[in-house]
Amino acid sequence: MGFFQNRLHKILAAYQREIMETHYRETETMYQEMRGWRHDFRNHLQLLKSYTQKGDLAAVQAYLAELEQDLSRVDPAVKTGNTMADAILNSKISLARSKGVPVRADARIPVKLSISDLDLCVILGNLFDNAIEASVKLPESQRLIRLYMDMKGSQLYISFTNFAPGGKLKQAGGRFATTKGSGHGFGLLRIDSVVKRLGGYLRRASEEGAFTTEILLPQEQARFVP
Repeated sequence: MGFFQNRLHKILAAYQREIMETHYRETETMYQEMRGWRHDFRNHLQLLKSYTQKGDLAAVQAYLAELEQDLSRVDPAVKTGNTMADAILNSKISLARSKGVPVRADARIPVKLSISDLDLCVILGNLFDNAIEASVKLPESQRLIRLYMDMKGSQLYISFTNFAPGGKLKQAGGRFATTKGSGHGFGLLRIDSVVKRLGGYLRRASEEGAFTTEILLPQEQARFVP
């Protein structure tokens, strides 16, 4: 029994390291884009001053429109009020958009969470990864991920919805089967494990063309951030 427990512990530890390393790589990519934009800011100003001195208002307007579009790539899409959640969500939203998957996010965390950063990363990271993987299998016109996060009383509520290929998913043994093939689906089990350990509630629903996951996580002595 000890052998199997040690083996499972090693597998979980390796998986947690992989999750965090992936998240850090995605976040670093996003921050590199932001640093690059700041580095070029002086050049942008000099070019705009040149257009202004020439009186070329049309060139100024066109260049500002380009800058606004470029800035939208690096501007944080979500500001929840929680630093770790912002880092995870914005890196995953950036990843989704790079794969042609639009994201509609409405997320607020006005309290100091009792959930650890690692558990938050496991839940949000796996939810996003599964949603992105399902979305890229669809035509671009059908791709969409919806995210909603907020407090419901003293519980953190998380809702993820994405459109999935193949219509309504089938359940086996009380679980929805993964579309990733044999040997995959570990991320779903990790979400289940974390939610259960934290005394939370999890519900998955598959309607025609859409897959939704809802999670409630109790936050002990939730204190609202001023």
